This record gives sequence, structure tokens and C-alpha cells, in this order.
Amino acid sequence: MKKEPKDSEYLDKLRKLVAFHQNKYHTEDNPEISDQAYDALLRELVDLEQKIEGKVSVISSAVGSSPSVAFAKVKHRVPQWSFDNVFDYLELQAWEQKLKRQLAREGFVDIALNYVAEHKIDGLKLVMEYRDGILFRALTRGDGEIGEDVTHSAKTIKSLPQKLQSKVNLICVGEVWMGKTEFEKLNEIQKQNGDEAFANPRNAAAGSLRQLDPEVTKMRNLSLFVYDIDVFEAQQALLAVPTSQFEELNLLKKLGLPINPHSQKCRSLGELENYYQKWKNKYEELPYGVDGVVIKTDDIKVQKAAGYTAKSPRFGIAYKFPAVETTTVIEAIDLQVGRTGVVTPVAHLRAVVVDGSTVTRATLHNEDQIKRLDIRVGDTIVLRKAGDVIPEVVSVIKELRPTKSKAYIFPETVAACGGDGKIERIPGTAAYRCVHLDSEFLNRQKMYYFVSKNALNMDGIGPKIIDALLDKELISDVADLFTLKSEELLVLPGFKQKAADNVIEAIEKARKVSLTRLIVGLSIDNVGEETARLLAGNLSKINDLRQVKLEDLVNIAGVGEVVADNIRTWQNDKKAQALLDKLLLQLDINNDVVKSEGILSGQTFVFTGTMKALTRSQAGEVVRKAGATVTNTVSKKTSYVVVGEEAGSKAKEAVRIGVKILNEEQFLNLIA
Repeated sequence: MKKEPKDSEYLDKLRKLVAFHQNKYHTEDNPEISDQAYDALLRELVDLEQKIEGKVSVISSAVGSSPSVAFAKVKHRVPQWSFDNVFDYLELQAWEQKLKRQLAREGFVDIALNYVAEHKIDGLKLVMEYRDGILFRALTRGDGEIGEDVTHSAKTIKSLPQKLQSKVNLICVGEVWMGKTEFEKLNEIQKQNGDEAFANPRNAAAGSLRQLDPEVTKMRNLSLFVYDIDVFEAQQALLAVPTSQFEELNLLKKLGLPINPHSQKCRSLGELENYYQKWKNKYEELPYGVDGVVIKTDDIKVQKAAGYTAKSPRFGIAYKFPAVETTTVIEAIDLQVGRTGVVTPVAHLRAVVVDGSTVTRATLHNEDQIKRLDIRVGDTIVLRKAGDVIPEVVSVIKELRPTKSKAYIFPETVAACGGDGKIERIPGTAAYRCVHLDSEFLNRQKMYYFVSKNALNMDGIGPKIIDALLDKELISDVADLFTLKSEELLVLPGFKQKAADNVIEAIEKARKVSLTRLIVGLSIDNVGEETARLLAGNLSKINDLRQVKLEDLVNIAGVGEVVADNIRTWQNDKKAQALLDKLLLQLDINNDVVKSEGILSGQTFVFTGTMKALTRSQAGEVVRKAGATVTNTVSKKTSYVVVGEEAGSKAKEAVRIGVKILNEEQFLNLIA
């Protein structure tokens, strides 16, 4: 294939970048990007090398990195390898088919393969040699050929026996890891000493094992799992040479070495997938870091027949858990206008799978965020998504930036704002908003929201039907929905009597509406579901909301000055009030918020981040039933901020103003 200059230039940049991060990870134990982002860069490098050059380079096929000069260098008696990765079931199937083709070439035709599945421990590989049952030496993987002698520090690992149960000669391989609790303790000590915290338990374990002073290693309480045998000589012991991977694990255990208790024999890819899915959903409960499942064929004869590539064993694969971080390219940036006129920059991305779903868009939040990260069209970026968290750009990999890229300039006008399209910065914030808030586009956005699940929940009525009704001039606002007749709807494209009847039925059901849902449907700036619930709990009727004074609003816990000002603006908006008058002629409003008395009465909660045991919505419902209030805004009136994973600015604000923070475990204990 002809090598294009641009492709060649990008490949060179990518190769240098991967080499840089390999060194930061393997040699310095000080990575600058997540393992998942590195995996994404490495996969891209391999794909590009094969596409452009027809082969992989030394960089992309490297097993580790050169041993440090601080330690004695020792040549491994058995070369050390690293596993290739797959990221979904289709890739796992492709790996098995490739393995079967290789085995067929070695005479193993139509063989039924059995497997052993184990946790892929996120730690540092350690190669241990025993002579006559006594620990002789412990080496790091190094570059696969030569490792570092870390025997002095390895001997401080409590779970690593200095003497085996039998006098055998053995070379075995394992993973040194640091428990999550020990990791937190270590970083607390680092902080107290004014030292830099470790990025994650894997780097803490690697840095601790590779200490010149074994006393430092000893204090850090490292742990070990042993999972493989490279050399076994029984000597005088009555022990059989293992013929399968599972027998190896049993022998290691019999000799007194620590093995992971969760390994499992599997007779098919289906059983492997079940094992993978089981641990994908609960690996975070484990006391050690796991980033996937290691799969090996069970029969040692099959392993030997399959052999190795330059980097990896063909008989095994690492089936990685879904990444919450990866890399991709920003192909365009446009501005999205919400129903309240707020303008949000959105990145259009080269499609990428992250956290189990395909992502093509990510919010860039605001102009300040774009400037802070210096985000440009054409940039390769690190993208993060976890659970229900909206995908966001974490950082820009500037080493891969196109040569002629230009800084993104926030425009002065946005067509979706209507009229002259002008936008303005909202005072005191980083956000922009349309200057004119009565454009046709914004009115339609508000109508879409009014019928949505969050508001009046008119089942089956969405933007397409609203657009059709407006285009046929059957309605001019949402209040007109309640005056429609089924026969009028027959003029809509593709509508027959049944569809028309369904729309009318959905509208009729929506006539009876809770005060909370109605307030949400009014599209008052910054008034979402939680704030609407607060207002409904403190103002018994919709007319109370029309008349409440600014100072009374501010005194409601969770309703700050910004929200109060927005409600005041709505009160003075003649069009908004006229629309509400029309709606009141059609609606039967009930106040759905009944203040409960309970052990948390008078307390105010804010939830941020992703929780494991409960969703934020479920957690909010639990504390409401116990008499508490839930808000979206952290203030001095807030009793607790409950922090899950990927917590953002609310947690920082709680620290700043001194509000008590609870992690998920503490919260669950509180409500138990």
C-alpha cells in the first residue's frame, strides 16, 4: 500500500508517543495517562503500522521496558510475555478461530478446547525461582528477556513463602499487587509527608517493589497471587508434572504459594463469557484491582503446540473490561441550543466504544473549558464515560495535533437562536445564551420538553408530532394540545384513526398532573425536577409560585439566588403568564409532595457522581421518605453531600464551604 505523507507523519508521532508512555509506565512507574487511554493509543498504532507498513514495530510489540540501572540485571531462564487483548465477545470468537487454525497446522484438528479463566490482576509481574524449595531469586519482567533483581524487596511480601512445602526446583510467575485499603493508607502518608500521591494501586505496587530499601517495601504491605509455572523439577518430592493449567494452579497451592481463589475451568466460549460478565459487574467489590479476565487453554500440550508470537502466547488472551477512558478524534465542534436558550458547545467524534457503548458526541461544557484544554478540530483527545455520566473530554494529546490546526473561536451568533442569532455571556457564569429567547426554534424546544417524560409525560407524543401539529397550524402553544379532536389529527402525515385516538388518549391522561411535573414543564431557567419538587413542597399551589416573593424563595433550602432571580423573571414574563392562564383552564393539578417526618427530617442532601448500590434517584427517594430534602445545589444550608465515583464540582464546593461529605458506604450506614 502506498504510504501517504500525512499518514506517515501521524504514524511517526504516534510511535514516539507510545514509546514515551511505555517508559513512563514500565520504567518510571509514573504514568501520565490512564491504562485504558494507553491501550487505545497502542491499538491505533498497531492498526496503522499494519495498514501502512504491513508489520508491527519494536515499539508496538514491546513486552515491557529496559530494566533500571539501579538494579542488577538478570537474564530470564524462560522468556516473559504479555498477553494480547480483546475487548468484546466478537473479538474473543475471532481469537479462538485464529487459535484453532494455528492448532490445525500443528496437527490438532477439530479439537475441543477447554479453558481456564482468571482475574487479570492490575499489578506488577514477578518471576520467582526456588531451588530445593528455598526462594533463590525474584525478578521483574523487564523487557521480557532481562529482568531486575528485586529479591531483597520481594522477600518482605508476607504472602510470598521463603520456603516451599516440598524441596522442588521451581520457576513460577505471579502478580504483585497493593490492596485498595493499603493504597489509601499509603497516599494519606504521602500527603502528610508532602510527597506526591500515587496515581493508582498498580503504580503504588510497582514503585514499592522496586525500592532499594526493603524496609520501605515492607511498610507498604504488598500482596501476591501466583498463576503460572515456567519450570518444575520434582526432585525427590512425589509430585507429578502438571499436564493442564488448572493442575498448575493446584500444584502451586499445594506448594504453599498464594493463588487467586476465583479461577474457573470453562468448556466453551459461552462459559467464558458468563465468567466475564459475572466479574465485569462486580470486580469493583474486590479488594484488589482487576481490569479484565485472562483466558488460557487448559491442556499444556495444546499450549505448547500453539506457541508464541513475538510478543504474546497464542494460547491465551486478556479479555479486558469496558474502558471508561479511551482516545478518539474531534471531527467537528458545533453549538447546541437548549430550550432555555443556553448555548452548549458539542464535539462530534470519530465513533468509539467506551464503557460498553458507541459514542459519537461529547459535551465541551463552555467556552472556558475549550480554552482551558485548548480543544481544536482534528485533535486526538482522551474521552471519559462511566455509567450514566455524559461523555466528556478529559485532555488533548497535543503530540498528535495536526500541523495546521487552529484554535476554536466561539462565534458571536448562532442560527438556532433565531432573529439576528446573537448570543451573550450569562453574567457570573461561563455559559452563553441567546439574546432573544422567543425564536421559533426555542419555542419548539420548550414544547418538546413539555410533553416529555420529565414533564407532563404524554406517552407517544414527541418532537415529530409536535412539529407536524405546528406545521399544520393545529396548535400554536402547548395549551392548544388539550383542545384537539381526533378527527383534526387525520390530516397529519401517515396518521390513521388509531394513531389519532392514541394521541388524544395520551393528552387526556396528562390533564391530571402533579404540581412538580407542571413546574418542570414550564421551562423556567435552572428549575429541573429536584428544584420543582422543592418548590412544590414549600408552595402548595401553582398560583403561589406566581406570587411568591424573592426573599421567601431564597429562604427555601436548595433554592439559591440564581434560581430565585429566574423565577422572578418568569413571574414578570407576560407571555409565560398568559400561557399558564390557558393551561389552568385545561389541567387538574394535584400537589404530589407530602413532607414526611422521619429520622432525617430537616436534613438537606446533595448527590454527585455515580453510586454502585443505588442510583442517585433511588438514593434521593430513600432520604425523602425519611423526611429529608434533596437539592442540586451545594450551599451552607446543605447537611450532606454524598459523593460517588466521578464526582465533580459539587464535591469541591462542599470542601470549600465546609459541608460534610459522605462516601457511598458512609451514606448507606446512615440510612441503614
